[in-house]
Amino acid sequence: MNVFGVDIGGSGIKGAPVDLERGDLAEPRHKVLTPQPATPDGVAGCVAEVVAHFGWSGPVGVTFPGVVTGSTIRTAANVDKGWVGVDATALLGDRLGGMPVTILNDADAAGIAEMTFGAGRGRKGTVIVLTFGTGIGSAVFTDGRLVPNTELGHLELDGHEAEKRASTKVKDDKDLSWEDWAHRVQKYLAHVEMLFSPELFIVGGGVSRKAEKFLPLIQGVRAEIVPAELQNNAGIVGAAMAAAAR
Repeated sequence: MNVFGVDIGGSGIKGAPVDLERGDLAEPRHKVLTPQPATPDGVAGCVAEVVAHFGWSGPVGVTFPGVVTGSTIRTAANVDKGWVGVDATALLGDRLGGMPVTILNDADAAGIAEMTFGAGRGRKGTVIVLTFGTGIGSAVFTDGRLVPNTELGHLELDGHEAEKRASTKVKDDKDLSWEDWAHRVQKYLAHVEMLFSPELFIVGGGVSRKAEKFLPLIQGVRAEIVPAELQNNAGIVGAAMAAAAR
């Protein structure tokens, strides 16, 4: 069974049909740049462009970088603040010609995919999935059950929001070495570990493809730390899973 998933990020919007039996993309994903400013109308147009690229007609799952309750956007990280209060399901459904739309937090979607098909499969206790990109997203699971909309990238670290210190964007913007960036990630993980005492951290986002460059540099964290197996496709897969579950 294939269902379409779209992952809205601060720099790119990507999507593809997902084979839900395999937990993998059924076709190579299509990506467009996130419009700047990332207004509701602008982003909705890009989502429609991604879906139209495949000639898709049917349910669509969409991730969003912020808190989502029901179909309403409550916070907007790394996109235009005009999203706050928007009924995203209605907006995107209208732009997609009435296709059924399901929307959820981006890191929650990635976490759902990793817990079902990836590095968290079969793991009990507390597992925290962290997605490093334009910001830092989080998904917290206890015995496989999601605690939605945790947004741990906004915890304070060294007097700043954690994602302003340790996201992949910060690494790129400041041209940090892998060692320097790993030290920042280590401090962040230690802080999250102090609060939640997880058994496992799963590190996702595009940077997970280069896990060997920074994970061995992280010391002093008791929890097991592993890269996401679905890497940067986890959000697309989780979005499709959410749409199929509706």
